[in-house]
Amino acid sequence: MNGLALGSIYALIALGYTMVYGVLRFINFAHSDVLMLGAFSAYYLAPAVAQVLPLPSLAGALVVTLFACVLCAGLGVLIEFLAYRPLRSRPRLTVLITAIGVSLFIEFTCQHRAVFGADTKAFPKLLPESDFRLGDLIIGSNDLVVLVTTVLLLTGLWFVVQRTKIGTAMRAVSFNQQAAALMGIDINRIISFTFALGSALAAVAGILYALKAPGIDPLMGVQPGLRAFIAAVLGGIGNLPGAALGGLVIGLLETFAGGISGLSNYRDGIAFAILILILLFKPAGLLGKATVEKV
Repeated sequence: MNGLALGSIYALIALGYTMVYGVLRFINFAHSDVLMLGAFSAYYLAPAVAQVLPLPSLAGALVVTLFACVLCAGLGVLIEFLAYRPLRSRPRLTVLITAIGVSLFIEFTCQHRAVFGADTKAFPKLLPESDFRLGDLIIGSNDLVVLVTTVLLLTGLWFVVQRTKIGTAMRAVSFNQQAAALMGIDINRIISFTFALGSALAAVAGILYALKAPGIDPLMGVQPGLRAFIAAVLGGIGNLPGAALGGLVIGLLETFAGGISGLSNYRDGIAFAILILILLFKPAGLLGKATVEKV
């Protein structure tokens, strides 16, 4: 259960990486910092929402999460507009270095005492907590919330991408940007929507991660962001079901390793060992397809 809950959070983060890569063919390393901003948005919104709705409660948690998603979606669009759009015609390495720069800028700006400060803050309780017993198995309510939320969001995302007009446009832009533009698709609007959707998912992942973490700080997104990136590569970067599968695999392996004597010290290295192995033996990922580069 712990592994599935952790893997579900990795899957939500990995979806943001893989959606942006599918449309623009680059890794948005600032995505993990949007996760952090989602958690901090909920941290500061919770006291205001508590004046209207009781916390912890399901209604209060939904309102806090919704506002955090809207804030992070707007931030994702702003990052794309200011940092990535002017470099769209530049080499991919330029955009990659810019993404790392945006990530570092957000992290160190948020550590300033005039913003969030570098100290760890206790995340407010948004949902009532309880344990459920199934024989000898004890399941925490937060773990169930993480699993159910992830399944619902994955289903909703699949519906948006596969069954809506804007989802069809996203797939067209991912397949061939120039041809999509010739067919009348507004490329800028589709890319902005992709960033908004991915950032909203990152906000939800940040709140779910904060519910299970002992506290939040401006660097809280670094480790889960790296693992989610590895999950996206493992499943097949640019492949949505692959990102979900990769997140679950990484979460389960990491949790099992933490419970085995002799492997617990190497828990953090397992994900990176998997990254090396997948790049050596199956670079396209578990569900990805190898493509032929045309000259």
